[in-house]
Amino acid sequence: MSYVAEGFGALAVVFNFVGYKQNKVDRYLFISAFGLLCLSTHFFMLDAMAAGVGTLLAGLRNFIAIKNRSVFVLIGFLAANIGFMLYEWFVLQHSWIIFIAYASALIFTVGSVVLRETKSIRRYFLLAETLGLIYAILVGSIFGTIFNISNIVSILTKIHSEKKKT
Repeated sequence: MSYVAEGFGALAVVFNFVGYKQNKVDRYLFISAFGLLCLSTHFFMLDAMAAGVGTLLAGLRNFIAIKNRSVFVLIGFLAANIGFMLYEWFVLQHSWIIFIAYASALIFTVGSVVLRETKSIRRYFLLAETLGLIYAILVGSIFGTIFNISNIVSILTKIHSEKKKT
């Protein structure tokens, strides 16, 4: 086990826990971008390239999506994710589990750029986080698993508290 890699994973958990508590989309995107960059470092250190690429692109996407949510941004990040997925599959011949990581990344990409309401984002991200959890378990990522579980719990808690208010 790499303690440095898991340290980056632990830091990602903290950032994303704080991010999912936000009520404003731009604030969520900003805080979670740091968590995603930490998680990317974590996955690259574990040689889990699909998740490393997906979370790196997600962190960059979140920073850009704060100011620009154009169709061109969406298409650019979708193309980058699909391009890396095809590269990993056809050139590097990585395992089929990369499709789980990239499916999660694609849901996050569309949600972060297109959706403007935190309620909608949380619903779609539940699916993406579940896919991320499956991938993290399959690659043996301790804090990747904790990251996804804590995000799922945070999302469900926030959804529940919002339902209580209404």
